[in-house]
Amino acid sequence: MNRKKLKFFLVWLIVISFILTPAGVWGETAQDTENSGEQLIEAPSAVLMEKETGTVIYSRDPDTRRSPASITKIMTLILIFDAIENGKLHLDDTITTSAYAKSMGGSQVFLEEGETQKAETMIKCIVIASGNDASVAMAEHLSGTEQAFVEQMNKRAAELGMKNTHFADCCGLTESRDHYTTAYDIALMSRELITRYPQILTYSSIWMEDITHVTRKGSSRFTLTNTNKLLRSYEGCKGLKTGSTSIAKYCLSAVAERNGVTLIASVMAAPDPKTRFRDAASLFNYGFSKCTLYLDEALETLPPVKVRKGMKEEVALEYAGKFRYLSTDGTKPDNIEKKRILPKQTTAPVKKGEKAGVQEYFQNGKKIGTLDILYAEPVEKVRYKDWAGRVAKAFLL
Repeated sequence: MNRKKLKFFLVWLIVISFILTPAGVWGETAQDTENSGEQLIEAPSAVLMEKETGTVIYSRDPDTRRSPASITKIMTLILIFDAIENGKLHLDDTITTSAYAKSMGGSQVFLEEGETQKAETMIKCIVIASGNDASVAMAEHLSGTEQAFVEQMNKRAAELGMKNTHFADCCGLTESRDHYTTAYDIALMSRELITRYPQILTYSSIWMEDITHVTRKGSSRFTLTNTNKLLRSYEGCKGLKTGSTSIAKYCLSAVAERNGVTLIASVMAAPDPKTRFRDAASLFNYGFSKCTLYLDEALETLPPVKVRKGMKEEVALEYAGKFRYLSTDGTKPDNIEKKRILPKQTTAPVKKGEKAGVQEYFQNGKKIGTLDILYAEPVEKVRYKDWAGRVAKAFLL
């Protein structure tokens, strides 16, 4: 073999060996390791999300559809609290258990047919003890039938952008292949629940509480015990929801808060209960070591903007909420500078809520985000007769 052929052969040998060598021998980027999740968790699918911004800090196989078991009840709780917000349901309303609700297997609080409980008690049964019977009783109370309630669950999921989710029941007991969600979608609906209805964390952080069954057989006490063991083992845990079936294996959506940062950890298909809790704790530890939240608490008063051809000479402004920035690289977000961009004047008509300008935020010269500035009130365009009246009034004065 001549030198030219030998050189060509050696080059191809190196290329082939590079292709066939397992990843990690030649070097794997930090991003690849982070996304694979091999070093952090054992469960095959998980997401770590920050509550205020919705930033995904860590994920492993976040979009594979899996059975969620009782994690399903997070959406059930969203609809329950929607009903409370809309005035359709009140915490002291009486809920009656049907024969169908009583027949639910799996995790239950052993409600009897015809038994009544207050809506707040039913919420505790769902959140603390994961009661399938309580979930169905609430679904029937709100929508007439469980199936009608499930249709509303799927509608709400679509509104939240849960693209890989479909529910077939309201409690997660089903073994239907048509009942699925993902680690990302679980984090998404968990964020909606705790952000829109933060009072849920008051219920989900209860470790034990007694309820009273009053039936034809008499009165008996039943103790609700929280299924989320992280409440006792992880500092800052606020609870939320566990789930397990033979198909789903062991799932968890947990919430924890430290130093003003609230994280949501969703874990799916863990092989055993200890693994799901251990994985969630690992996710939280990772997130809290990386995340610092900056919240602009010192929003300055905005000056009004002059209005041309309007019924008013100027219009008030307001901020479109609060500015939040999440640092995920372990550094503290300081040396924040602001730059406000507003028009010198505008022309009527002006609509309330229309964007007037922005406030930009910079850290060490790098732009990290913006906050919209809106018109706080409407200003109608001046009409001819109004203009004539102004001129006449000015002339008389």
